[in-house]
Amino acid sequence: MDTRKVALASFIGSTLEWYDFFIFGTAAALIFNKLFFPAADATTGMIASFATFAVGFVARPIGGIVFGHYGDRIGRKAMLVLSLGMMGAVTFLIGLLPTYETVGLWAPVLLTALRFFQGFAVGGEWGGATLMVVEHARPERRGFYGSWPQMGIPAALLLSSGVMAVVTASTSPEQFADWGWRVPFLLSGLLLVVGIVIRRRLAESPSFQRLKQSGRREALPIGAIIGHRKRLTALVIGSQAAENTSFHVFAVWALAYMTTAIGVPRPVVLNALMIAATACLVAQPFFGALSDRIGRKRVFAGGMVFTGLFIVPFFLLIGTGSATLITLALVGGLVFGQATTQAVQPSLFAEQYEAPIRYSGVSVAYQFATVIWSGPTPVLAAALWAWSGSWWPLAGYIAAASVVSVLCIRPLREAAGHELGAVASGTGEPDGFVLREAVA
Repeated sequence: MDTRKVALASFIGSTLEWYDFFIFGTAAALIFNKLFFPAADATTGMIASFATFAVGFVARPIGGIVFGHYGDRIGRKAMLVLSLGMMGAVTFLIGLLPTYETVGLWAPVLLTALRFFQGFAVGGEWGGATLMVVEHARPERRGFYGSWPQMGIPAALLLSSGVMAVVTASTSPEQFADWGWRVPFLLSGLLLVVGIVIRRRLAESPSFQRLKQSGRREALPIGAIIGHRKRLTALVIGSQAAENTSFHVFAVWALAYMTTAIGVPRPVVLNALMIAATACLVAQPFFGALSDRIGRKRVFAGGMVFTGLFIVPFFLLIGTGSATLITLALVGGLVFGQATTQAVQPSLFAEQYEAPIRYSGVSVAYQFATVIWSGPTPVLAAALWAWSGSWWPLAGYIAAASVVSVLCIRPLREAAGHELGAVASGTGEPDGFVLREAVA
């Protein structure tokens, strides 16, 4: 199957799935504290709202393990369709939820439960979406095409922010709190149909087809990872520290910080985020292609160094309240801190694992990183702000995460331009069928 068609289909499908995940984060920052936790004061309500947001990250590694297992056993394509269907259905149900005013404590309980299933679904989506492209692509173009499903992340951020901006501009504050916030969630039902049709037309990846024909699929992929790839997986998890923590400061917590602490109008913040997301989307293929030329690790590490150095200027810029400077801050953070790393992750991570455990390996490494780094960040950011009344402790946390990322990326394999399995296993055999001989 033409790699360009696979890349485009994976980009569209990834955009739709991440839209569902991000729309929750935007709503958590803007309105959920008032609708589902009204009994708390403003700060406590914000922390509780972000805690519900974090539940999705706790569920993601569980989804990664389950979907990764069957993705390595049954196929990449089937898991992609299933994860998208689950995500769309759950997001649609969130749009129908009663609020605290209607059902009391059942409202936050139901919201938390549905957020868990959102996380479970997206936990299985990332590995399959990226592998479908990476395993189709030629070695010399793997970084470029691998960036396409990652483009779905800023595209989804743009779509979710855009939909929320249109809804907020079209409704009064009372209407938005009453029914307007539900519209972006209910829209997921329509997007679900589009995404499933697109993904069902994809061909299974060549790597899995060869794996299936060989009859040498791993019986328990997660067991092989724990037994043979635990050090490698720990390094991949650690390498994501700066990217994961800073993304949820740039794209989630900063929304609440600017609208509540600084008093920036909500439309200004959402418009700036949409511009930054667009710039990030456009930049990702460039950084993916750059990794094909100079190596994955150089591009990835460069983004992490930038994040550590830029976090203080970022807060200084958004603290001005200027629409222009806020936009500049978000563009800088999302392009040079996020696009550099997000574009490289699919090819870099896939190149660390053999075909029999690749879906499980990349899913577990990627999703456990979200639990450790992403999930706690909005809650920690709100708590640090409540404790200190300053952004300096949070900036120090992001800078420290950048150091962790740079240290962990150094020992990983550089495999740009090489065959997937031959480099990962060290056996020279396509897609690394001789798993037991490999050493992490």
